[in-house]
Amino acid sequence: MRTKVMKVLGSQAFWRGIVAIVVFLVLWEIGSRSKMWMAYEVFSPLREALGAMGFKKNYLPWVGAVPAPSGVVMAWVDVLGHAGYWQSWYMSFLRVIGGFAAAMLIGIPFGLMLAVNRVAHGIGFPTFEVLRPIPPLAWVPASIIFWPTQELAIMFITFLGAFYTIVINVVGGAKSIDVRYFHAAQSMGASRWDIFRRIVLPGTLPSIVVGSAVGMGITWEVVVAAEMISGGGSQMGGSGGGLGFFIWNSYVGGSYEQIVVGMISIGIAGFFSSELLRGFGSLLTPWLKVR
Repeated sequence: MRTKVMKVLGSQAFWRGIVAIVVFLVLWEIGSRSKMWMAYEVFSPLREALGAMGFKKNYLPWVGAVPAPSGVVMAWVDVLGHAGYWQSWYMSFLRVIGGFAAAMLIGIPFGLMLAVNRVAHGIGFPTFEVLRPIPPLAWVPASIIFWPTQELAIMFITFLGAFYTIVINVVGGAKSIDVRYFHAAQSMGASRWDIFRRIVLPGTLPSIVVGSAVGMGITWEVVVAAEMISGGGSQMGGSGGGLGFFIWNSYVGGSYEQIVVGMISIGIAGFFSSELLRGFGSLLTPWLKVR
């Protein structure tokens, strides 16, 4: 473990990332606190046009109105002691895991079936392709109407966020396997089950890993939006409705620093979720490791 830590600390890529984050935070702080530094006088016609759109100031409101990192850190420290913040993490995590697990359990077998069976591909793939371009958030109103609880409706939206990505990666991974492997196996008398178990499944595993990692990121995106639209599912009293509802409540309450806290929380959750999937995927596909 210590060797791995030292290896990471000695990596140039690690320190480049640290420098990039520091520079970004410094620029963010300067941009948030420099309304007057960025002030500019506009010509009268342009001033009138901006005034008609609601811009009464002479500085750049889309820069100056952003909360500074220092304010975000203070707000974050404040909410760390609130149970509702951690309950929001817990609720969003449960919804993501539930929807993502269902997408894996249904999407992987469905994608493999489309890839290895021509009849199944001819029947199922056209319908899949018609439904795939529909954004998961477009399903929110129908989900709220047709599912018995808002909790199930939100999980269904998260399921859709990962399902299409997983299936399309599984199908693409299976289709990309070199056909010579199949010919060689058939010439040696391998059964269809042997071909599936020893060629199709190992050859598709890398695509499954990639599709799962991408699908996890999309799942966090859609669960937050679904929580905003649906009002946090089964939340009561405005707390614990998920990180999406936490952001919406912060916006309604005028706490812009907490909005950024919620956004960063989602980014952290999505990053670590995807990294865990990639780490687990590397264990399943050791032949892909470059030494």
